[in-house]
Amino acid sequence: MATGVKPSINIGSDKLGAPVHIDIEELLATRLLVQGNSGSGKSHLLRRLLEESAGQVQQVVIDPEGDFVTLAEEFGHIVIDAGAYDGREIVKMAARVREHRASVVLALDNLELEAQMRCAAAFLSTLFDAPREHWYPALVVVDEAQMFAPAVAGDVSDETRRLSLGAMTNLMCRGRKRGLAGIIATQRLAKLAKNVAAEASNFLMGRTFLDIDMARAADLLGMERKQAEMIRDLDRGQFLALGPAICRRPVSIRIGSVRTSTRMGTHSLLPLPTADGASMQAKLFDFEAEERTSQPLSPPAPPPSSALLDQMAALADAPVGPVATKGEHPAATQAEPAAQSEDVEAVIRAVLADMVADADCAFQPKATLYQDFTVRCRMQKLPRAPLGLPEFERRLAAALAGIMDPVDACWAEIMAVAQRVPDDMLAPFLLIARAAHSGGACPSDAAFAQAYGTRSPGRVRRLIEHMEKNGLIVVRTDFGGRRSIGIPDLGLTTAVDDS
Repeated sequence: MATGVKPSINIGSDKLGAPVHIDIEELLATRLLVQGNSGSGKSHLLRRLLEESAGQVQQVVIDPEGDFVTLAEEFGHIVIDAGAYDGREIVKMAARVREHRASVVLALDNLELEAQMRCAAAFLSTLFDAPREHWYPALVVVDEAQMFAPAVAGDVSDETRRLSLGAMTNLMCRGRKRGLAGIIATQRLAKLAKNVAAEASNFLMGRTFLDIDMARAADLLGMERKQAEMIRDLDRGQFLALGPAICRRPVSIRIGSVRTSTRMGTHSLLPLPTADGASMQAKLFDFEAEERTSQPLSPPAPPPSSALLDQMAALADAPVGPVATKGEHPAATQAEPAAQSEDVEAVIRAVLADMVADADCAFQPKATLYQDFTVRCRMQKLPRAPLGLPEFERRLAAALAGIMDPVDACWAEIMAVAQRVPDDMLAPFLLIARAAHSGGACPSDAAFAQAYGTRSPGRVRRLIEHMEKNGLIVVRTDFGGRRSIGIPDLGLTTAVDDS
């Protein structure tokens, strides 16, 4: 049992009342999987772990139910209400989280499931793709992990599932060298992708009743199948523990108390109302009385993204603790000779030009393209990546549209309008804008498909319809079936497409 090892935290006690510790440094290297049915005490366990380690290591919590936002009051975590910010702001915040070592809670409870998965994927991917000098150790806690790494396709699109599953796989499979220690909690092991669960070396298994989940839990704990029955008998808040950061043999642990709680509190019986049937019927069906008396309360406006970014920057100099993983994790950025900005910009343009010359460029994942970009820049003797991931994605979109120097004054108006265009539609929009600016013909469906990174004609048609529906473009088709596209915000239009 990992007792007395520093830095470590007390997670609870065993059957004899002896304290059980988790070695934080070992946990950073070996990751953790928590499993248990609803009501088994998973959230309580995660809260205990977060509270006890709050002063020792940076923490990032992916919170689909908004349960952990109360950590902000007691421990100073920054709460990011994902529903109040767009994708670009979320990515920018994630990059600052890595840079400034801020402990944050990404609250996803105001989003639908598919939006939750996309937001979490973007956030986790940005953490993973941080530049090497920002590879500080951090615990990344993902509650309800089966939502973000489902074993089978569900009600969300294949693209969303792929993005979310890819981000979770990177976190658990390759995150260790980048300082990211995944801690994932799930209600059902059978619903969690096996390649994600298999990367954890530490396990805390709570009460579960389904045979398939008990069998998987017993396999992970190294127990015989007939011993799996004991998992049904675990009490709330009681877990079987195993792993190099906790203990070498399965041990039953009673999780200790916590200082914070969820916003909703615990559910318990309350006295029923004493109103008679007539009074209750009036309360249910008298809508006019409700309209006369009700005064809708507006929720407080979320802080602007700039305010949260400033808070993260303010934490940059705050001590986090002396934890260091056993891999290579730099403690501070070394001074680097500054390159001339003109030379750096020339390298960026040359590298992007080489990348978009590859016909398959737009069809590759953004994370892969960014890694390729950073490698190419180092080959050009730049000491570090000149662009962060969000900047790179927009510069790449411009390059795919044929705009290699978007900071040039001739593109200023177009790039200003493009600020309100979603990232995934930016390349096709700029393709139209460049053609309209130069008086060229409307891009063909093949050109749109190349810029959008798809081989589906149907997706191209839906893309154009969606852009027109959102007021970004106006499509005109003459009697000969030839198409031209105008951009109202620029007062420009392309020539007709004769192809």
